[in-house]
Amino acid sequence: MSGAVSNVKPEPAGPDDAERQAVIDKGLAVLRKEAQAILAAADRLDGGFSRAVDLLLHCRGRVAVTGMGKAGLIGAKIQATLSSTATAAYFLHPVEALHGDLGMIQANDVVIALSRSGETEELIQLLPSLRRIGCQLILLTSRPRSRCAQLVDVVLDIGDTAEACPLGLAPSSSTAAMLAVGDALALTVMELKNVQPDQYATYHPGGALGRSLMKVGEIMRTGQDCPTLKIDGSLQDYYEAIERAPRRAGAAAVVDAEDRLQGIFTHGDLFRLRPTTGDPRRVAIARVMTAPCKSARVDQRVAEALPLMRRHLIDELPVVDDHDRLVGMIDIQDLLACGFTTFDDQ
Repeated sequence: MSGAVSNVKPEPAGPDDAERQAVIDKGLAVLRKEAQAILAAADRLDGGFSRAVDLLLHCRGRVAVTGMGKAGLIGAKIQATLSSTATAAYFLHPVEALHGDLGMIQANDVVIALSRSGETEELIQLLPSLRRIGCQLILLTSRPRSRCAQLVDVVLDIGDTAEACPLGLAPSSSTAAMLAVGDALALTVMELKNVQPDQYATYHPGGALGRSLMKVGEIMRTGQDCPTLKIDGSLQDYYEAIERAPRRAGAAAVVDAEDRLQGIFTHGDLFRLRPTTGDPRRVAIARVMTAPCKSARVDQRVAEALPLMRRHLIDELPVVDDHDRLVGMIDIQDLLACGFTTFDDQ
């Protein structure tokens, strides 16, 4: 209709390039201030750090991490890092500790306390009790002459740089420095303990990280779920081995008298063979199998075997030990069920 008024509202104008850059600059300013705080903490690293690492390394109990507010949240992350890198640790809330949770503390525990000001009242009340129990105490703070600092064995000075907050109030630069120093402690202890990937994997069984650390031996099929026949067997033996498998199997491994892997025969091979196949009892498996065939080592990581399966379009991959003896079979269906994909390197 002529002269009709549209109800469609125009799209609001987006920020222009100058406004976008101004926002980016604000973010960069925060990152740079926090980076400066970490560098300032690095400049203050001294013999106290070495003593703190020594306490953690030779701790006969567990490591307790404590702090109030944002410092406490950073402490919880430090505790998680310690726990995941083979140092037994737990978080202790200062207020709850003052009201009964001190019962979880043992004399051979080491305590890491976090307080930017070093004047946190709850810690000032708590630290003497921890000392009476017999704990050794480490403090991360910006004020190495504070009251909390007078109550501990080792003080780690994280520096006193201005907060990145526009008001200079919200913990930001200080918590970044605390977190970095906590990581430095945990990871230095991890390295000195010579923690290996296998040990690390023990604490990370789930998710993408757990998958990336999983060994072939943890996921392979064994026993009757790994159809196997001898090198002098026939195509009929292949049928029977497949039928015995409790789970669907798409291939059978072929081994010699000492169980050393000689080859593999798959459903795909059978499909291609059928037009010319006679009596299956007379078809020697050694004549129709794929040999030599690809394989994985039992102690190899699944993430290392995946590219091989992807590159050669393999659905079943035999697994052997150090002497090439068959010990199992990786099936693509099991990998997919665990979240792996042959299209990605984990």
